Amino acid sequence: MSMELNSFRFKQFSVLHDRCAHKVGTDAVLLGAWTTTANARTILDIGTGSGVIALMLAQRTTSDVSIDAVELNGSDFLQATENILNSSWSERIKVHHASVQEFVSNRKYDLIASNPPFFVNDLLPPSDARKQSRHTISLSYADLLVAVKRLISPIGKFSIILPSVEGLQFQSLASEFGLFCSRELAFFSRKEKSQERWLMEFDQKPGVKISETLVLYAQGDNWSEEYKKLTHDFYLRL
Repeated sequence: MSMELNSFRFKQFSVLHDRCAHKVGTDAVLLGAWTTTANARTILDIGTGSGVIALMLAQRTTSDVSIDAVELNGSDFLQATENILNSSWSERIKVHHASVQEFVSNRKYDLIASNPPFFVNDLLPPSDARKQSRHTISLSYADLLVAVKRLISPIGKFSIILPSVEGLQFQSLASEFGLFCSRELAFFSRKEKSQERWLMEFDQKPGVKISETLVLYAQGDNWSEEYKKLTHDFYLRL
């Protein structure tokens, strides 16, 4: 990935994000690279922002896989649409300007992924767009889980990234909706620091949970081998 003022360039696509409330960052790249895509013929990206996760999932799947991306914010929707149209997968990805609460589809999804608003109790930022993109005002965890249950296929999986505290709260709430964490990744920027994120994958039946850990920086500003392996197909520098 190469960062310019208004865009990010990956190996197989570029993402403009200058008009997006939430810029491309490590969270989206982690989720797009980590999420299981096996057996998914239909994919839904909730809160697509710039469209980066939808594009990453398109790169990782075959030409018969179709992807819907939902975005409430108008500027993000327009920029995601532009990014999709400029990609190699424009025929496979459709961006919808809607809240997921109101989104209607004639099909169910084998994979649902979301990098959602997640700050529940923190002070609100001044911008309305930033409020929507980073706080649970427009999409509560309960609303998100209701939408996932409504839209997921019988074999479907659901993947999400959240901060460490919110992730545990969400995992507990998800079980009340019949979604059970089957795979989780504890993410640390540095091994001496506190955990920053949970990446979690949910199935619709309880089972054995696979737990892993990933550290971004091995030493100084050098990425760890594990992080480089996970993101190798996307970052230009790898």
